[in-house]
Order: sequence, then C-alpha cells, then structure tokens
Amino acid sequence: MKTAVSTQTGASRAGSAGRLSHAGKRIWTSRYLYLLILPTLIWYIIFMYAPLYGAQIAFRDFMPALGITGGKWVGFKYFIQFFQSEYFGRLIKNTLGISVYSIVVGFPIPVILALLMNEVRGRFFKKSVQTIVYMPHFISAVVVVSLINAMLSPSNGLFNQIIQLFGGSPIHFMAEPRYFKTVYVLSDIWQSAGYGSIVYLAALTSIDPSLYEAATVDGASKWKKLLHITLPCILPTIMTMLILRMGSIFTVGYEKIMLMYNPATYETADVISTYVYRRAFEGGEYSFSAAIGLFNSIINFIVIIVFNKISKRISEVSLW
Repeated sequence: MKTAVSTQTGASRAGSAGRLSHAGKRIWTSRYLYLLILPTLIWYIIFMYAPLYGAQIAFRDFMPALGITGGKWVGFKYFIQFFQSEYFGRLIKNTLGISVYSIVVGFPIPVILALLMNEVRGRFFKKSVQTIVYMPHFISAVVVVSLINAMLSPSNGLFNQIIQLFGGSPIHFMAEPRYFKTVYVLSDIWQSAGYGSIVYLAALTSIDPSLYEAATVDGASKWKKLLHITLPCILPTIMTMLILRMGSIFTVGYEKIMLMYNPATYETADVISTYVYRRAFEGGEYSFSAAIGLFNSIINFIVIIVFNKISKRISEVSLW
C-alpha cells in the first residue's frame, strides 16, 4: 500500500515537473512576444491594480495627514449617506438618461458610417472622407465646448440666427435644462462617431469577397447583401462593442459636462462623476467621494456581467 502511494506521489510530482518544464520551454520560445506584452502588463499593474489598495478609504474617515490606513474604520457609513442623500435619485436619473440616450442615438452611427464608407470606391475620396470624420476625435473637450457655445450663442450663434430667420425668438440653449442632454449627446456623436467607425471598418475588411460574388451571381441586390452577408458577419464585433459600452453605462465623463453645465442646468446635467469631483476636490470629502466611485464601479461590473450573459444567450457572442 505504501509503495503504491509513493509511486502515485512520485508520478504526480513528475507530471507537475513535466508541465512546468513544458511551460518554461513555451515561454522561452515566445520570449520576445512576452517582452512586448511586459510594458503593458507593468502599466496595468501600476495604474490599474496598485491604486485598488486606496479603495479602502471609502470605508474610513480618511485624512491625508494620516495616510490611507490611518483613518478610523467606519464601514458603510458613506455609502448609506450617499443612498440617503437628496441628490441620489437625481444623479442616477441623469447619469442613466445621458448614457441610454448616447447608446440609443449614438451607438448605431459609427456602424452606419462604416457601412457607408465601405461602399465608397474612389480611393482618394474615401481617404479624404475618413480623415475628415476622424479629425473631431482629436479636438480637446475645451475647444469642442467653445465651438458649442459659439454655435448656440443666443446673440450671434448660427442656430439662433436660423431660428430668427424663420421668425422665432432666440433660445439660450446652454442655460435651458431640457436641452442639455441633446446638446451633449449630439456633440459627442459628432466628436466620436468617425473614430469609432474604425473598428467596424476593420471588421468589414475581414469579410470573404467570395460571399458577395456568390450573392451577385444569385441576383441579390445591395440591400440583400447588406442584410444577409455584411451585418451577420460584423454582428460579433457590434455585440462586443455594445457589451463594452453597456459596462460603462453608469460612467459619464465629467470633463466635458463640467465645461458645459452651470447651476441653471444642474437639474439635468449633474451626473455621478461631476458630483464626485465637486465633493472630493471642492469640498475635500475624499472618503465620501471614494464610496460613490466604488459604488459606481460595482454597478458597472454587475451590468457588464448581466449583459454579457444576455448577449451570449441571444446571439452567442460574449466577452468570456
């Protein structure tokens, strides 16, 4: 019996050593590829995983002078404080409102733009169009908001001049809460749609041309080719991008909103990220802000898991 046990133990050790040896050989063979990955891995460890240590300030009375672990442990005090805050409902409503608006109106635009550009046959014209639609992505938020203010100015803005031309009265778009979401979303589409179409253009180039040739022989129109070849072939890419977008549904960037909003539009413009910024850097409430940020991240994590499962069940496309 002892001999059998020792034999099995020796065999398992030998198997483990063999697997380690095989893994070591594989790593050594692909060492240059691993070296290429190393800078990215280091970047993620330093800037993504190491800061997680500081998330504990959401559960402490953090004071900069005492360090991260020096504050008193208060548990879920700041989470409860946020849930009971008078701003909780408004922040959730505004954040979800802007995100859902952006997804419903903005998500299809890069797909449509990629499909249209894919149909352009003139190489020079196609490159020119691509350059023009990509350029807004590289314009800073400060410049974009300055352009918005100039275009929507109630005194000499282009849109108000058109409204007055047809007998209407000037509208102060940037001071009206009901217009904020539309202005924000449409300007964001203008800025990001062209750059976002790159992913779909890459997916379109991977479609086998013989599929289109066979469809042409069968007498299929361009519309039928689009419905039965193009869209099904790029559907995995569309679903993957949609899952990733849904994973940030509670994350709306604060930079552009802070440049656009004012106290008159807080009613519809104030979102979680801007509220966190004000409480942290203007009010010095770091623990409270960290609690809100952690809550926001957890909700996004749950949403992406749920939507990934839904996508896998419906379309058989998922991230994992």
